[in-house]
Amino acid sequence: MRHSVSQELTVVVLGASGATGRHVVSTALSRGHQAVALVRRPGTFTPQEKLLEVTWPDVKDTATLTAALPGADIVISTLGGAGNGPTTVCTDGIRSAVRAMGATGVNRLIALSAHGVLETHDKSLYSRAVWANVAERMRDKETMEPLITASGLNWTIVRPPKLSDHDAIGKYTAGTDLPIRLWSSIGRADLAAFLIDEAETPRYAHACPRVIR
Repeated sequence: MRHSVSQELTVVVLGASGATGRHVVSTALSRGHQAVALVRRPGTFTPQEKLLEVTWPDVKDTATLTAALPGADIVISTLGGAGNGPTTVCTDGIRSAVRAMGATGVNRLIALSAHGVLETHDKSLYSRAVWANVAERMRDKETMEPLITASGLNWTIVRPPKLSDHDAIGKYTAGTDLPIRLWSSIGRADLAAFLIDEAETPRYAHACPRVIR
């Protein structure tokens, strides 16, 4: 895993109050970057140096996001729906992000999706299991991804398997063709490390890497 920082970045994190988003914010700050955390409720983070919290309760609110982006180097989206009912939070949030980035000239986008969408929605045991459990969230990601690939931005779509909350183990394996098994997973802390690594040193521009432990 890469930890040397060649330059300080300003990283905008969408979905920063979520389980993965919090790790992305803390990892960015620990690497010496500036973090702009888009959150649903004010006071989500303890005030600290290099952290700006922006309240963004409605992911369709493009104006608030546009106002938060000037000076940013990269946007990282960790948006995700909660529960099992219908959701469009990823699709709506990314639509807002694409518009706001176009308006402000911010060109680099890393978006968290999931293995099992679009061409990886196959007959594998993993894909069948994830669709049986969280189909609505997977549909949301399936409608999100084309917005990204058609955006004209410098994008990376990250497709991890199941996420877990165990402590960081300090390593991961990433690649566009990694085999994903029924038991495959990645911890949120290690996933956040990959996201910041990719922000610092892009290796997967216009690609959809998978990340596993």
